[in-house]
Amino acid sequence: MGNLFYIIGGSGAGKDSLIDYAKNHLSDNSSIEFVRRYVTRPSNAGGENHFALTKEDFLQYKDKEYFVMDWFSHNTYYGIGTEINCWLSKNISVVMNGSREYLLTAANKYPNIIPVLISVDPLILSERLFSRGRENYDEIQKRIAQAIKLEHSVGHPNLITIENNTSIEHAGDHLLDVITNIPNNKCA
Repeated sequence: MGNLFYIIGGSGAGKDSLIDYAKNHLSDNSSIEFVRRYVTRPSNAGGENHFALTKEDFLQYKDKEYFVMDWFSHNTYYGIGTEINCWLSKNISVVMNGSREYLLTAANKYPNIIPVLISVDPLILSERLFSRGRENYDEIQKRIAQAIKLEHSVGHPNLITIENNTSIEHAGDHLLDVITNIPNNKCA
């Protein structure tokens, strides 16, 4: 059974950048798949490469059980397709962008899940959020407070934390090391 690497972290922590870094470095590795999420956000919204769905389409997909995981966060629906079960059963490891709030539910569905928390210093996070220009000062302060609170509340026996305070290469190489050096779960 392949590993399920469940990447989590606050907005601005660098999850998408690190996942892209790992994907680019592992593009020739057939034993690792990177999940493309289904999201109720336009495809040109920036950030991750995702399947853009309307709310109505998303709810239809959910009703037809196309998702093995789904959640709602920041006025947006997110879904993970059933293909990950096929990959995992073929001993292919899966890397996905997850939700901190959904981790307990995901861990109940996938007991051998490997959560990877992307952590960033609050000062650096503040600079990143301001530079991307999506939110105002109050919204940024709220995101920073939420990131600090949730980072300290994430708990799981398999949790791995990657500090993303310096270069993308430093944190990206750490993520690559995690993905490529943890042996796959063994079926009982």
